[in-house]
Parts: sequence; structure tokens; C-alpha cells
Amino acid sequence: MTWRRALREVVRSGLTLEETRLEPLLALRTAAGMAIIIGAALWLASPAYAASAALGAYSAGAATFQRTWRPRKVIALGAGAGLALSTFVGYLAAGRLVTFLPLLAVWAFVAGMAWAVGSTAGIVAATTVGSMLVTVTLPTSAGRALEHAGVIALGGVVQAALILLFPIRRWGAHRDALADALAAVADYARRLRHDPTAPFDPEPLMKARDAAAVTPSQARTRPTVLHGPRGLAERIAPAVAALADPHVGAPAEGPGRDRARELLGAAADVLDAAARSIRRGTPAKVPPASADVLRVDEEHEVLQGHARQPAERLVELLGEALEIAGSGSTRGRTPPPHSPAGDQFLVRPTMLRLIPVVVRSVRRELRRDSPVFRHAVRLAAVAMLGYLIAARLPLGHGYWAPIAAVMVMRPDFHQTSARAVARLAGTLAGVALATGMARALGPDAQVFGVLAVVSAGLSYTLIRTGYAYSQCFTAAYVVFLLAMGGQAWEQTVPERVVLTLLGGALAMLAYVVFPAWETPRLPDRLADWLAANGRYAAAVLRSHAEPTREHRTDMRRAQLASRKARAAWQEAYDQARHEPIPPRGMTSREAQDAQDALEGFDRAAMLMENLVPRADSPSAPEAKRLAEALEADTAQAAVDLREHRNPHVGRVEEALHEWPEAAADRSPMVRRGAELQKQALEDLATAVSRAPLERDMGSAREQLREQAALAAGGDESAHAHRGG
Repeated sequence: MTWRRALREVVRSGLTLEETRLEPLLALRTAAGMAIIIGAALWLASPAYAASAALGAYSAGAATFQRTWRPRKVIALGAGAGLALSTFVGYLAAGRLVTFLPLLAVWAFVAGMAWAVGSTAGIVAATTVGSMLVTVTLPTSAGRALEHAGVIALGGVVQAALILLFPIRRWGAHRDALADALAAVADYARRLRHDPTAPFDPEPLMKARDAAAVTPSQARTRPTVLHGPRGLAERIAPAVAALADPHVGAPAEGPGRDRARELLGAAADVLDAAARSIRRGTPAKVPPASADVLRVDEEHEVLQGHARQPAERLVELLGEALEIAGSGSTRGRTPPPHSPAGDQFLVRPTMLRLIPVVVRSVRRELRRDSPVFRHAVRLAAVAMLGYLIAARLPLGHGYWAPIAAVMVMRPDFHQTSARAVARLAGTLAGVALATGMARALGPDAQVFGVLAVVSAGLSYTLIRTGYAYSQCFTAAYVVFLLAMGGQAWEQTVPERVVLTLLGGALAMLAYVVFPAWETPRLPDRLADWLAANGRYAAAVLRSHAEPTREHRTDMRRAQLASRKARAAWQEAYDQARHEPIPPRGMTSREAQDAQDALEGFDRAAMLMENLVPRADSPSAPEAKRLAEALEADTAQAAVDLREHRNPHVGRVEEALHEWPEAAADRSPMVRRGAELQKQALEDLATAVSRAPLERDMGSAREQLREQAALAAGGDESAHAHRGG
């Protein structure tokens, strides 16, 4: 992608209004926490203390809207404590530049490395850097600074107390994640009616699995409905894929295909009903027509032979899903993870036991080529440089420039640039709105306090609709907060606009100077996915060869690793498509073709997973040699991709050629799945096996197509302008 097109995408993305479900009750509760702490501070202390209280309550409240599976009250307390600590520690070093700048650099670097734990940790840590930068406005007294830090922490305590006293949709995020997983499988079943070989994206299942991990205390209060359907969704997805596939399931045409379409439609209706039941906490209601379709008539059933097995399995699994979803409105106690009945729980470490996990995660990212490490370096450099530049400008409140840079910076280019554009646009709109209201109302601390709370509430309400729209009311909240404190907001408003522009420019410039582009890493990400897919497929074949419990466990572990590698590839591919650098080692067309091939490979493994025999069923020992050949071929092909060589796959073809004739009759579906995987590997080799000259020509053609598209867009705009 060219720089011109990349910048156009940045502006469009930064100003896009995202269609998402609003949460006004959560916003109202969080705004009420701000109102309580601000009102108490104005009544008992002064506007200065009210401003500190508002800082803690606002930031702690915003942290609770991040996508995390930790309890919201824990997030609020952690954010408040972090803000208070950074405020006080920052004051201790704020007296001299020689002490404050190194502290700011170290603190910003640590905040950047927090992204190794997750996005929520990184975002909350960035707010503590902003709190440290505001420290320079505190009174020159350690005692007063400690008081302000305590008031900031109290804001987090108030937010946590309101969450505890007035819970809203407790376990709501977990219910949504599980319901989304079931709805994704329902959508997959509907697509299979028209496209029997459609790929399946396991991302909703991965999210549901992440949400299913709970601490021991959470396990004791988790509703029973959140326990079983996730595993059913994992088993239903391969069942519907096997039923729809014309080679291992229903025939391509005729009454059998019509019956398969009926079953797939009924399965989608049942899964949607279960998803609604779990999301709303009400009993599931399935259309009577769909329930009738799921009744299998032994005498008159159209599906016979190998197509009968996935149909019966699907009906059985859907019955279990409805049985569990029928209790969606009940609240039950589930056994703790350490009990025999709770062995299948996914355990999330408590806050204390999380410390070694965090240390290991950060240590893994402490390398020069890590995007997280490079983000931490950029964050530290921009925080220092922004503070130094703003301090030399004839403007007050110079800390706004580094704060703006720190709050928009993310580990990838597109998000950083889009948020910089969104912050500037939101700041301009919010400042204009708040300035007009402040001029009309005149100086009144109580009125400005109320307006600050209202603005914060609107910011919370729009926090997931787009950064620009939330930032609009955040900017208004800051203006009203300054006016409440008695500061000369008429002068600080234009200063904030200029310093926000400076901060956004520094953030974008930092990524250009010290980037972490994903485009050159695409071959490595693809190789990781290929190797993980090969291990998963080999584990499935070993389960066919020896259907033991240990092999099933290995199969599940390999499947999770394959999904993780696929998610890493998808994230890298999405970032690379927005990066303003030419393709290196792999064009976008090659990447898309390779992705399609590996999706087909993964689908074939999922089909074979559905056919894995039970422990007491006949096995297919000949599949063991095929598993070894498949794992070896994919491992070697992954090495070839990393070293930019044309991959070759021959062991699988040899193993299939030597497949015993007796085994072909005993396990035809296993052989068919292996043939599909062999075809997928050949498609992958075709996608990436190109001569260097041809690859360079392909890159040039892509750039020419982009330039032509831009020119066409410019001509259309000019024509529309002339027409207007």
C-alpha cells in the first residue's frame, strides 16, 4: 500500500462510526461514581481536590469498559491504585528535570511492555503515564501530593463500590462470548446449506474459551449455563461440516442433499435459540418446525451409509445444547476447579499468582524484533521528547502533548495513526462545544462540575462507537473540569488543540522512525500456521490409528495451538494490508491464496476430527504412517517458507500411494480427508512457489493497481465536484 492510500485509510478509519451495542446503564453507573466523588470533594475540600478525584474516578471508570474477563471492580481498583502511585512517585521526581525525565522514560517503557500481558493492561498502564505527567501541576508539598494521590485512589474505590453494590448484567460479557460462539456455528451451518465446503473461522470459539477461564472464587458463583455449551459448540462445528461435505457426508444432489439442508437449517435455528437463551438468561424457544426436522425416523430416514453418522451425531449434540440452554435463567453453583467434578474448568490465575505469568510474558517480548518491545521504546522516547518540546513552547499545560501521544500510541501503525486523527478531530469538536457552553453559562464551579459529569457519561456511552466520538466528550469534560477548578480556560482551550496536534504528530513520526512492520514477517507467520496445522492434522490421524484418551488430549492441544497460530497470522495479515510499505517476500495476492489453502487444510482436519472413532471402536492403524508423513511434510514446508524457498510436499503423496487396498474399504473417510489435505498443501505450494522475477513483477502490478484505484477515485471526486 502506498503512503497516500495508507493515510486516506487512516483518516477514514479514525472517523468511522462503529455499529455496536451501547451500554447506557453501565455509563450511568460510572458517571454516578464521578458525581459522588466530585460532589464530596467540592463540599468537603476544594475544586483542586475535586479535579484530582475526577481524574481517578474517570480513568478508573474508563478502564472498566475495556474488554477483559477480570471482574470490573478489580480493574477499577487496580487502575485507581496505579494512577495514585504514578502521581505520587512522579511528584517526588518532578522538582528537577534530571530526575523526572529518567523516571518518565522508565515508567513509559514499563507501560509499553504491559502490552505483553494484553491490550487492557497496556491501555490502563498508559493512563498512569498521563497521570504522572499531570503531576507537575500539583502543589509543591509532599504531604499535599500524597493527599491528591489518596483522592485519586479513592475515585477508583468509589467506582469499585458502585460495581459491587449495583451489578449490571453480572457475567454479561461471558454470556455474550458464549452466545457469539453458538451464533457463529449457527451462521456456519446456514452457509453450508449453499456452500458445502465453506471455511469456518474459529475466532468466536477462541474468545469463548478465553472467557471460560475463571478464578476459583469465580467458579463458585458462575451460572451453570456458562459451563457446558462451549464444548458442544466445539463438537457441533465439525459435525455440521461433515454432514454438508459431499465426499464424507450427504450426497451432492438428490433427496439426501435436501435432507441435509433441512438438518443444517434446523441446527442453525436451534443454535440461535440457545444463543438467545444464554445471552438473555431466558429458556430457549425453538420453532416447532425446526424441532420436527430434528426427529430422525429410523424407517424412512433418507440419509444412509456414511452420511447417517454425522446426522445422528448432530441431532444428539443439539439435544444436549437445548437441555443446557433451557436452564439459561437459573443461577447455579458450579464445583470449584480443584474438585473432581471441576477438573474440566479452565483456571485463570488470581492477581498474586498472575505476577510470575506477567514476568514470563514480558521476558519473552524483551527482544529487538518484538512489536511490544519496539512500542515500549517508542512510548518512552515520545513521552520524553513531547515533554521537552512542549516545555520550550510559549504555552501552558505542556504535558498535554506527551499525554496525547501516549494515549493514541499502539503497537501497530494503523491504530496509532487512526487514533491520532480521531483524537484531534474529537478534541476540536469537544473543545468547540464546551467553549460555547462555558461562555454562555459563566463562572460557576457547581454547574461546571455537573457538566463535567454529564460529558464523562456521554464519553462512556460512546466509548465503543469510535475513538473520535468518545474523545469529543472527553475533551469537553476536560474543559469543564478546568473551568470548575477556576483556571483560565479561555487560554487553555487553544493550547490544548495545538498540543494535541503536536502529540499526534509525534506519535505518528515515532512509528515511521522506529517501526515494527508486519509485512516482512508474513512468511514467518504463515510458516508458523502451516507447522501448527500439520501437527493438528497429524494428531487427528494418530487418534484414528489409536483412539486412546491420550491421543484425544494431544489432538485438542494441537488444535488450540493451530488456532492460536491462525489468529497470529490473521492479525499480522490485517495489519500488513494497512502498512505503507511494498510487499516483501510475499505479495497480498500470494498471502490471500496461501490463506485460502490453509483454511482448506484446516477444514479437512476438522472433517477427520468428527470421524475419530471412540475408544471401543475399530481403529485405522495405517493412518499412523500417514500422520508421520504429513507432519514431516508440513514441518519442512514451513522451513522452506521461512527461508524463502519453494516448498515441496512428497511424503504425503507417497504414503497415500502405499495405502493398503484393504484399508481403503475399512476407512475410506480417513483417506478422503488425507487427499483433501494433500490438495490443500499443493494449493499452498502453488500460491507461494513463484520465481523471484515474477514475484517482483507481481509487486509492481499491485502498486500500479493501487495507483490506478487512487486516480480513479480522484477523477470521480473531481467529476462530482464539477457536477455540484
